[in-house]
Amino acid sequence: MHHKTLILGACGQIGTELTIALREKYGLNNVVASDIRATEDPVMNAGPFEILDATDIHALEDVIMHYEIETVYLMAAMLSGTAEKFPMKAWSLNMDTLFHVLNLAKDKKISKIFWPSSIAVFGPDTPKQNTPQQCIMAPSTVYGMSKLAGERWCEYYHLKYGVDVRSLRYPGLISWKTQPGGGTTDYAVDIFHKAIENGSYESFLAPQTTLPMMYMEDAIRATLSIMDFESTSLKKGIAYNISAMSFNPEELAQEIAKQLPGFTMSYAPDFRQAIADSWPDSISDLEAQNDWHWKPHFNMEKMVQDMLQHLSP
Repeated sequence: MHHKTLILGACGQIGTELTIALREKYGLNNVVASDIRATEDPVMNAGPFEILDATDIHALEDVIMHYEIETVYLMAAMLSGTAEKFPMKAWSLNMDTLFHVLNLAKDKKISKIFWPSSIAVFGPDTPKQNTPQQCIMAPSTVYGMSKLAGERWCEYYHLKYGVDVRSLRYPGLISWKTQPGGGTTDYAVDIFHKAIENGSYESFLAPQTTLPMMYMEDAIRATLSIMDFESTSLKKGIAYNISAMSFNPEELAQEIAKQLPGFTMSYAPDFRQAIADSWPDSISDLEAQNDWHWKPHFNMEKMVQDMLQHLSP
């Protein structure tokens, strides 16, 4: 018998593909998808779906009790670009939801949590190249501050109460299945749609803005791997760096142009440029490699080929 799993924020960029992967792994009826509003998405409605505000602890606990949930994936969050426009709302959403699931685990009402962190925890003083697991962080965005605070609370609840919470610092994520969700790295998703539709794209980041990126297929595989891994080598309560590739808008445009001759790129940096400038160029994930055998499958060339293959009419 499979344990029951709840995904909070299932309709988001990561949540959508995580729902598919978990249902393939554990069965449709063992994975409850939830989000703050109803959806017509057949993927969501292929199994149990609940309209659920993750900031409402009573509603959250009711769903957990009703379905006898043991594992919660907390994917509900306000991302970096949107959070800068609504800082207090972002802080409340990102922190209150985390406290709710941590306290439910502390009270033994659930047994395991996945909570996503981000490269947004790093800041202007962080080493830019091969950023290590432990270093100066000092994020300069609301999203980054909420993720860094969340990391500390996850570690506290693990050390103080034995809560089994596992976490990854996601880099920028690229997927053909869902639209961008308000993040600073979203140009790397939107560019593919515009390249196919218009043959051109205007980037909101400058041409040389190198950032760590990952194809969604790798991100989902990393998430399932860390949740399945059972060994004393795995450090619970910490957010692991994970890495796959790093590139800038100009390099991505050149790779797309190899597949779509005539594709052109222009640049009009906006407020997200300052956010991107505060983040690392590349990430070291040696601890993830050593502790739970993490290894990506996609580089930039393979990712571009797969994106265009799936999105082209």
